[in-house]
Amino acid sequence: MKIAISGKGGVGKSTIMALLARQTRKSGREVLVIDADPSPHMAQTLGVDNMDDITPIADMTKMLTERAGKVEGSPFYNINPKVDDLPAQFMREKDGIKLMVLGAIQTAEGGCACPENTVLKRLLTKLLLTPTQTVLLDMEAGVEHLGRGTIAGVDALLIVVIPAQSSIRTAVKIRKLAKDSGIPRVFFVGNLIETGDDEQFLITGLGEKPLVSFPGSPKIRTAERSGSPVVDADATMNSVADQLLAGLSAAMR
Repeated sequence: MKIAISGKGGVGKSTIMALLARQTRKSGREVLVIDADPSPHMAQTLGVDNMDDITPIADMTKMLTERAGKVEGSPFYNINPKVDDLPAQFMREKDGIKLMVLGAIQTAEGGCACPENTVLKRLLTKLLLTPTQTVLLDMEAGVEHLGRGTIAGVDALLIVVIPAQSSIRTAVKIRKLAKDSGIPRVFFVGNLIETGDDEQFLITGLGEKPLVSFPGSPKIRTAERSGSPVVDADATMNSVADQLLAGLSAAMR
């Protein structure tokens, strides 16, 4: 399955994606995480080293073109890359979790990431998965990626939302664009939920209950500030990530 995550900036989507990746891997599935945020930091979140040596997905164009084959009886070419067939130069691995990075704008006035997102969209559309493989995409904050149709090929979208009006407004807008894009399953995931009032605030603003809700974690905040792997910071968050995985698995049946 291919799962993307989005939300307003600062709501904790990368942390939740990393926790989901860890628990998905522990369940016995193969996991590929794609960091598609223009300011990527999933490597730090997962504790992956030497990410400066990785070739970004944006540089995959030549490889995809070279491996394209002609469809029998058709003038068109097609390519169906497999997760376990992607060159090692494009990924790093940590505790059985593979990580790929889309790439980032490196200079001032570097322009939009349109070419990079075109490569990602093509890869997601053609990527073949076995029943035991999962691809998790950490998207950029906001709604731009939906406007470009980058994640049109995913099976589900998680929208992380915290108990704040601005976060709820963005989440509702993302849900509308996702449904307009034809994404078959869209779920809200609460974060930084401390009280029943926080939960009810989200339910009222969203019009539905989040699939799961994560509490705030001082341990995770400390780890993030120190540059330590977030997934190792607070074991109590694993149970919520397990609930999220169970909810997703049930929805995919």
